[in-house]
Parts: sequence; C-alpha cells; structure tokens
Amino acid sequence: MIARNAALAAIVLAATLGACRSSGDIVLEDGVGIQTARSLCPAVGVPDFTGDITTFNGTGRTLADMDVTATITNVRTTCDETGDQIYAGATFDVLARRTDTRGARSVQLPYFSTVLQAGRSVVSKQVGTVTVNFADGQERAQASGQAGAFVNRAAASLPADIEQEITRRRRPGEVEAAVDPLSKPEVRAAIARATFELLVGFQLDESQLRYNATR
Repeated sequence: MIARNAALAAIVLAATLGACRSSGDIVLEDGVGIQTARSLCPAVGVPDFTGDITTFNGTGRTLADMDVTATITNVRTTCDETGDQIYAGATFDVLARRTDTRGARSVQLPYFSTVLQAGRSVVSKQVGTVTVNFADGQERAQASGQAGAFVNRAAASLPADIEQEITRRRRPGEVEAAVDPLSKPEVRAAIARATFELLVGFQLDESQLRYNATR
C-alpha cells in the first residue's frame, strides 16, 4: 500500500481522499546516462487514514461503543497500457469485525476510487459500496471490492524533449555529465504532470476521518 504522511491530513479531511507519489522508476545506465523505465500505468494505493473504518453505537467513541470495524487489505492491480486510453484496475479485500454477534447481518461500507495527477489534481472520483455479510454468531467476515479508471496515454507520457533530456548520453568529463537532469525544475515538473495514481479507500465522514487520524 502507498500512504502519505500526516501533513496531508487536512487535504484528506477536505476531500476524503489523499495522494501517493510515484515518479516511475528512473535508473542510472552505466554511469554515463539515465534510462527511463517508468510505467505509464498509474500507481495504486490507499491514502493515509482511509484504509480503516469504524462505526459506533450512539454518540460515544469508546471501545464499548464500537459496532463494526473494517480494513482494506490485499490490494491487487492490473493495467492495460496498449491503447490510447490506459486502463488501470484494482481489487481489494475488506476484513470486518463486529462486536455484537447476535443474528445475521449485512453491513454496507462505502469506498471511493479516485485518479490523481501530479500528486494533487483530482481527475476523476467514484464512490461504491462493499457489502459484508455476517452469519448468526459470526464475529468476523470478509468481502471484496474493485475499482478501475482510464488515463489518457498522451497525458501519462513524457514529452519528447524531456525524454531526450533525461536519456541523452553524456560523455565523461563533460560539464553536463555532472548535472543530474532530474534536478532540473522543468524535468521534475514534466515527470509530475505525467504521473497518475489510482487511490482507493473508505469514504469517511469528518468524524470517522478525525478518529482515524488521532487514535
């Protein structure tokens, strides 16, 4: 899973989503150049504070007031980057537990999936529901959810001049050979613009998000 630090809690609180950063894999090549190995597929992850949900009975927030707790886990991804529209998919498991095991019960837990560009711009967002079914006397149950999104191939690709700037071979001893192209603001900005993420998490209200952030 991919998570942001606590400094982004305010962003998550405002939109009930967060972000992940992934600039793709850019590796050194024989010490004389840089080879890009970044995938056009979005990184997939769960933002901080949105991978868990807790519901309570009444207005109390103590252990005795807990009703259902659930966690998103085992996130799996697929990606088809063969066309002009790249399709990224994610499936995940929801592990839930209830405190009162009397009777059969179905619990609906809302979740979001959103596409983020450059770590901050929301391209799209959808909200779905995972239904967890508890049998009579059963304390724990499991369900599965899925999400998917399309990303424009051209938007996820680096411009040709930026690609050339990164991968251009430099001769040892050249002034340019001592300059990391990834340190240039225009290169970093281009990589950020071409970076997309598919994020999934529980769709939390303000009190639930605050509980996750402060517990």
